[in-house]
Amino acid sequence: MIHELLERLFPRPQPSGSREEVKQRLKVVIAHDRADLPPEMVAAMRQEILAVVSRYVEIDPEGMEFVLDSNQRATALVANLPIRRVRGEMTKDD
Repeated sequence: MIHELLERLFPRPQPSGSREEVKQRLKVVIAHDRADLPPEMVAAMRQEILAVVSRYVEIDPEGMEFVLDSNQRATALVANLPIRRVRGEMTKDD
């Protein structure tokens, strides 16, 4: 458990290569299957999360990452949203 926490807080850079990309894609597919979430629902959740978070902070779209992560006990939606800056006072339109 502590190992998983440290991996999430301090991820190691992954070697680039098609093998690693394929492994990551397969993990996502497996997590989708285990969570029984259709891709459309995940996309809708992503848009809603971005809309809510964007009210409070400006997000760097280049570094955004949404991943379904799965282990034997649970599936988690992990959102990595790099923050450029915190927004000032909120307006009614935000």
